[in-house]
Amino acid sequence: MPRRATKIVATLGPASSDPFLLEQMIRAGVNVVRLNFSHGTAQDHIERARLVREAAKRAGREVAIMADLQGPKIRVGKFAEGKVFLQPGQTFVLDAARTELGDMDAVGLDYKALPREVKAGDVLLLNDGLIVIVVDAVKGEAIYTTVRMGGELSNNKGINKQGGGLTAPALTGKDMEDIRTAMSFHADYVAVSFPKNATDMEMARQLCSVAAEDGHRPGLIAKIERAEAIPHLEEILLASDGIMVARGDLAVEVGNAVVPALQKRMIKLAREHDRVVITATQMMESMITNPVPTRAEVSDVANAVLDGTDAVMLSAETAAGKYPLETVMEMAKICHAAEGGEVFELDADFTGKTFIRIDQTIAMGALFTAHHLGAKAIVAMTDSGSTALWMSRHLIQVPIYALTSKIATQRKMTLYRNVRPLLIDTSADRDTALAEAEADLKVRGIVQTGDVYAITCGEPMGSPG
Repeated sequence: MPRRATKIVATLGPASSDPFLLEQMIRAGVNVVRLNFSHGTAQDHIERARLVREAAKRAGREVAIMADLQGPKIRVGKFAEGKVFLQPGQTFVLDAARTELGDMDAVGLDYKALPREVKAGDVLLLNDGLIVIVVDAVKGEAIYTTVRMGGELSNNKGINKQGGGLTAPALTGKDMEDIRTAMSFHADYVAVSFPKNATDMEMARQLCSVAAEDGHRPGLIAKIERAEAIPHLEEILLASDGIMVARGDLAVEVGNAVVPALQKRMIKLAREHDRVVITATQMMESMITNPVPTRAEVSDVANAVLDGTDAVMLSAETAAGKYPLETVMEMAKICHAAEGGEVFELDADFTGKTFIRIDQTIAMGALFTAHHLGAKAIVAMTDSGSTALWMSRHLIQVPIYALTSKIATQRKMTLYRNVRPLLIDTSADRDTALAEAEADLKVRGIVQTGDVYAITCGEPMGSPG
């Protein structure tokens, strides 16, 4: 398998829960497995996490587990027939007080606060924007609307307000329970749905700290999917370890046409602030039912790679699709080909930059030297993974190998672009450790006698800085 810098996040679901298939998917290039907490019980997730760890062990590759929280359920209730077909021009009522099942005229709401958050003239988008309704009036708990764009509406479909403005808190009671579950199996990343500001992320971090009694610290990913999050992008980014460009809900709220430019801006901002970034939603959507992607999907994935994303994500494609393994293989191929066309401007990257931390300056110095000497590899001996993260924020042709003695650090680094994390137990003596690291790299076939490579480490060994 050719070396690939961009990482692949794949969602686990009924289509990919077979242990042998999951092992094949990891071998084919999955770096992070996403557990979607919108479906299944706590026990299901604990079982799936075990499945992932075992499959990774058999594949001889370390992968990270990402627990993706459901967030607030801003949804319609259920229908007596399971679904209805709304016609343009008809009236339709969303009723927070309704207890009976829905019909052609009205449906209940999972999100009881909606009547207090909308007014006449507001546009509501149902089922990912496929159905558009306009609010005529709000009377008590009932919202009277006219259907502008009709279609099939089934149980529990999502509701968005055009332009944003729904106040549901990012972390629900269910999310708090789910954080506990995720910490019980040491999830490497926790993705927070619908954060509006930095406070939502800080609260999630506190909840993770309280739930992880043994000091485990997961990376926090903010899913940018609300219109309200855009003005607060930088503060959310700084309160997180990374962001997800969650193009589904975001597109519904701000409009499809705005999203590509926002995606580029988010990727650039994340890299500038030393944070990771995942590009998600419908990347290989047609492969849910087809064995090959469309040309547009190939371009979409390639463009995200050329923008500098750390990872590209698969959702229903691997969770419920017909071709989970083939999708991963296709995505890996596209990423590799796109990386071959990248323009590397490392010197320009450093212009006008100031580095105030000694360890960061050393990391940048190693990167600069390796780039100009045409080194075979850059090796970062790291306890926390920070050195590897800083180096990975710059596009460079030289592969970065991160050597750590901590399994949690190794797993976290699986998401960093152009970083291959390796687990190695080295001596506390610096010269011995460097010799051990070199011997390990030679055994793995990464370097051979006569090769030039750059290596960084902290001193004393194992201490940060």
